[in-house]
Parts: sequence; structure tokens; C-alpha cells
Amino acid sequence: MTATAPRLGQAPGQAILTRLLLVTTVLLGTVFTVLSGTASAHAALTGSSPEDGAVVASAPKDITLTFSEQIAMGDNSIRVLDPGNKRADTGKIRDLSDTGSVRYGVGLRTGLPDGTYTVAWQAVSADSHPVSGAFTFSIGAPSETTATVPAEEAGGGLVGTLYGAARYVSYAGFILLVGGAAFVLGCWQRGASVRPLQRLVVQGWLALTAATLVLLLLRNPYTGSGELGDAFDLDGLQDVLATKTGAALVSRLLLLGAAALFVAVLFGAYAKRESPRDEEERKERKDLTFGLAMGGTVVAAGIAATWALSEHASTGIQTGLAMPVDVLHLLAVAVWLGGLTALLVALYRAPFIDSAAVRRFSRTAFLSVVVLAATGLYQSWRQVGSWSALGETAYGQLLLVKVGLVAVLVGIAWFSRRWTGRLAEVEAGTENAAEVEADTELGAKAGAEVGADIEAEVEAEAEAKTGGRTGSDTVTATAVVGDSQRATQLARQRAALASARQKRVRDADPARTGLRRSVLAEAGIAVVLLAVTTVLTSTEPGRTAELEAGRTGGTVADAAASAEPVDVRMPFDTGGQNGKGTIRLTLDPGRSGANVMHIYVDGADGKPLDVPEVKAAFTLTAERIGPLPIVPDRFAPGHWSADSVQIPMPGDWRLQVTVRTSDIDQTTVDKNVKIG
Repeated sequence: MTATAPRLGQAPGQAILTRLLLVTTVLLGTVFTVLSGTASAHAALTGSSPEDGAVVASAPKDITLTFSEQIAMGDNSIRVLDPGNKRADTGKIRDLSDTGSVRYGVGLRTGLPDGTYTVAWQAVSADSHPVSGAFTFSIGAPSETTATVPAEEAGGGLVGTLYGAARYVSYAGFILLVGGAAFVLGCWQRGASVRPLQRLVVQGWLALTAATLVLLLLRNPYTGSGELGDAFDLDGLQDVLATKTGAALVSRLLLLGAAALFVAVLFGAYAKRESPRDEEERKERKDLTFGLAMGGTVVAAGIAATWALSEHASTGIQTGLAMPVDVLHLLAVAVWLGGLTALLVALYRAPFIDSAAVRRFSRTAFLSVVVLAATGLYQSWRQVGSWSALGETAYGQLLLVKVGLVAVLVGIAWFSRRWTGRLAEVEAGTENAAEVEADTELGAKAGAEVGADIEAEVEAEAEAKTGGRTGSDTVTATAVVGDSQRATQLARQRAALASARQKRVRDADPARTGLRRSVLAEAGIAVVLLAVTTVLTSTEPGRTAELEAGRTGGTVADAAASAEPVDVRMPFDTGGQNGKGTIRLTLDPGRSGANVMHIYVDGADGKPLDVPEVKAAFTLTAERIGPLPIVPDRFAPGHWSADSVQIPMPGDWRLQVTVRTSDIDQTTVDKNVKIG
């Protein structure tokens, strides 16, 4: 009877692993406490001098911006544009931060004329995400301005899409690598020699490594220009390596080197010791199991820490506690979802998996969900901050979706546990587990062993028949080769029959089929859950969203309610020939910042009216901002458009549209619109 080494799922190994995790958590927590500071996740502009929309009597010496957390700024991070869209600043960024405040400033040129000035800024917040914004102020009195700022938000466009995709792949790779290895070591040690499981873990390592390299290359354009070509800018890459995020990505690559060694040992030396023959070999396998568990846990915790050190957990309140909690959260997710994927692969691709392994994973998954719930609850409180933010911010709404998906996943897992309890153990005769494993080995080795034996016999027969002769005896040798080919084909047929027999035995248990389906459903929900989690990690937390809404004098609910495209219709009559019609104006996305405006002019007959000139202007009377003139370009007959229409702040704006239908006939119509 084959002896098996003690598994980590048993009490001694489990106790060792628990102690190891506790020690690792304490060590990492100590390091995090030393390295971390206090901040608020996702930087928000909390104030400026002059204020947004202010009208000052004389030109200030400089512009200062106050943020909610530590940020990183480059030489061109703050730009001040005059009414003619020319630079009005000196280009020298100064760090004016002191205890309790984060402030940056830029000097202004002397002799600035009166008018409306636009301040555009871009920075990288302490949680690694790029942030940007713009506002206006006026010297003397408001005026027309042609200043333009980038219509695309920082971190958007093609580069932002690719960066987000790479983040998703990196999370997925981490889950497959850590969860698959944990499943083999803790639940099914015989799985170390199963090829489908080996491929799963290796693919996870490859995905995480490739995604990390892509993130490192895209980091410069993601936080800067937004141009994909800058991914290969060596100077930009050097700047990235000097940042916290760059250091975290490089550290992850180094840890992945250690992970590659772990995988090689797990599927090499460890897999070869699957069936120890004596007490000494059993002891060696037990020691190797402990070493792999210890090393794997430390490496997995280190990789998880590269996220905790550079993203949301590294900023905000209680960072010394938040970062180790984030590491535990990531490890729990990986063990649960990665182990679930490994179980799915084993159920569909492995020749055999005993129900004891499934039950061990069921217990492991339950513990992972408990850890996931506890750490997730703390993270939710820390990032959301209030009940109102839970329903009124994008972060809170995504968090509710994530909680719902987890609830669905746990519900399906309950059905999986029921199928696990019904999973029948193959007992005797053709249903004996040992016989099934023997069939497994036969199916894997039949082609090679049977083919080799028959080929050896045929070669011996050929040698006896030919006696080393050539020439006229070539026909005999050819016939012998034909016999060898037929023997190989026969061996393949026997292997196929053995494989078919294994599949019939494997699929005979209806509980196994039910477990397959429920685990497949869990895996499908897990894919969606991972996508939501990836988006959540790049979304502005609720605490910061409420703080920024408070700065603009509103609430998150107000901003959310008004942050929708503006679509208005206004009739007009210039008094001349063909002077009657309707104006339709759209402003998208209809919120503060950059917008795209389209104006459609229709005649009295409802058809596009090709007029010689159309102009628009926005005025925020309550804040004494404007009118801000917009001169759109003619796109097509009756269709005018303007990109980068900058709305400095939300509020009830007065919209004025001037239409000229001839050299002397024109009119101006107006309407109040709410812009978020």
C-alpha cells in the first residue's frame, strides 16, 4: 500500500502555516509602520489661491494649490494660461507643504493684463493614480478666453485602457499562481504531478510577470503625456523607477524570480517524491512540504505587499494597520478563487481527485471567506467613511456590486459544499480508487511503454531476419518498419481505450458532475468579481469624493444627479428671410472640466439650416464667472461643434447662443442649464 506524507491540511502542518502567516504579518506590519505616513487615498484639490471663480483687483505673485494628500508633481504639472491661451506662469513648481497641509505653488509673470485666466494641473496621488483638474480666476474683471486644456482626463484614453487591462491580468495571474500552489500543497499533494494543474500555476506566473512588465512600461505615459509611444522613453522609465509605484513593480519582478524557483521545486523535486518508499523518504517529503509552505507563504505575502505599499492601503487613515490587512485580503482572495480554479481544472482535466481533497479545499475556502469578510469590512469603512458615500459615490456603488457578487458566490459555494458531501468515494472492483489510479498511469504511459516494448521486439526480429545484410534484403527491413508502425498505432489505440475507461469511471458519480457544474458557476462569477475589483482599485474612494464635493459647495448626490449630458432646445427668430428655426445644443459629459459641445440648427421645416455664424457663452452669475465665450467650428450644414469646452465648476449656468442668418439678421437666445 502506498504511503503518503502528512498534508498541510492536517493539524500539525496547519498549525505551522498559521504561525508562519502570523509571523509574516507582524514582520510586514512593522516594516509598513516605519515606511508609511498618513494621507487620504486619491488626492483631491481642497483649496486654491486665488479661489476658483474669484475676481481679484490686481495680479497675484503666484498661484497655490492645496491637496488632501501627498502628491508627486513634475516641472509642467501646474500651467496658468492667459485669455489668449499663452503661458502666464514661470514654470517653476515650489513645494510649500508644511505640517498638516500639502500645498504647491507656481509663480506668475509680471505685468499680466486684466482678464480671465485658466489654471490646469496634473499630479500623481500617493495611491499611484493620476489626478488632474482645472479652474479659472479673473484679474480686474472676467473676459473672453480661448484657453484650452486637455479634454481627456489623466490616466484615460488608450494608455489608460491598456493599463487597466494589465492591472486585471496581474490580479488574475496572482490569484492563479498563489491559489493553485496553495491548493496543491494544502489540499491535494498528489496534484503536484498532474499536468493540467502544473500548467495552471505556470500560466499564472507568466501572466503576472508579463503584466508587471507592461505596467512598468506604461507607467510613464499613464501618469504623464498619455501617448503610447512614451512607453519606451528611457528617461521617463528612469523617472518611474524613482517613484514608489516603480519601486513596487521592480520588487514584484524580483519576488517573481523567487516564485519561479518555488514552482520549479514544487513540480520537480516535490512531485517526484509523491510515493515515499520508507520512513526516511517520508521524513524528507514532510520537511520539503514544510519548506515549500514557509517559502511560498513569504513570497506570496511579499508579492501582495507590492500592491499594499503603492495603492489605496498606503494612504489615508490607519495606514500601519491598513497595509497588512490589505495583504491578508489579497491572500484570502487568491487562496479562495485560485483554489477554486484549481479544483475546477482538477474536476475536468485530472484523471482522478479523491473527495478528501475536495473536502479539505471546502474547509480552506470557508476560512478564506471569513478572512475576506473581516478584512473587507475594515477596508470598506476606511475607504467609504459614511453611509451617504456608500450610495452616492461611484466607489460606494461599485463596492455594493462587489458585495452582491460575493454573496452570490458564497450562495453557489453552499451548493458546492452539498455536492462535496455527496461525492462518492470509489471503493472496490472497478470503482476502487487504487484501480482508477492504476488506469490513470496506464493511460498516461501506455503509448510510450507498450510502443517501446513492441518496437524492441520488432527490432530484434529485424536483426535476426536481416543478419546485418543489405541490398536485396532491404525489402525485408521495410516490412519490419511497417510492423513497428502498426505496433505504435496499436499502442495508441490501447491508450485511448484506457483513457476512455478512466473518463467513464470518473463521470459515473452524479455528485461529481453536480460539483463540476457548481464550481464552474463559481468560477464564472469570480471572473466578473475580479473585473469589478480591478475597477474599484482605480476609483476615487468615497471619503475623498465627499471631501471634493464639499469644496465645490455641494454634495456627492448633487454632483451625481447633475453629472449627465446637457441637451437643450431653443427656438429662435432673427426677423429676416429663413430666420426662424430651432437650436439644439448638447454638452457631454455635462460636468465641470472638459466637455464636447455640439450645436444643431434646424429651419422651420425641420431640415438642417446652413447659417453663416453660431456662437455660445456660459455665465455663472452666482459666482460672477463669465461670460465664457465658445466659438464652435462648422462641422456640416446646420451642425457646429467645439472640443475642450472648459466648465470651471458645477452650478446653474446661463447659456446664451447667438445665431446669424444673414449679414444683418441675428439674434441671441438664452436658457438656464444645470451643469455638474
